[in-house]
Amino acid sequence: MQGEFEMSMMGELSFFLGLQIKQRKDGTFINQAKYVNDMLKKFGLEIAKPQATPMSSSINLDKDEGGKYVDSKLYRSMIGSLLYLTASRSDIMFSVCLCARFQASPRESHLVAIKRIFRYLRDTPNLGLWYPKDSFFSLHAYSDADYGGVR
Repeated sequence: MQGEFEMSMMGELSFFLGLQIKQRKDGTFINQAKYVNDMLKKFGLEIAKPQATPMSSSINLDKDEGGKYVDSKLYRSMIGSLLYLTASRSDIMFSVCLCARFQASPRESHLVAIKRIFRYLRDTPNLGLWYPKDSFFSLHAYSDADYGGVR
């Protein structure tokens, strides 16, 4: 490739498109802790009370047609930021996608649910993906993304 393209070695890859990459002898760890902290600051939630789960198992989100409207631009911005984060955080996928259903007409109850996801991230910014070096490549992922919320 060096014959076709101008290339230079800039050292070990540690940050790429918002992904923090930590390469060790036994594998590679990918997370987005910096991105999480930047999001919390952007939305004014850096000192919010942490949560142990992204969504309460007793929550029942619906259209909430009688609820108070919230700023749809802010709501969509929060959803978009969280969707980008799911590249390394499958644990929030269910909760984010559930909240994303209400982007057309977000209400206060939906914003409360989104903020809970951010509060969960405040408590768990360093979670990510671990790829062991000596394992054969066969991707298996298990995630109870709705945290036992089956009814």
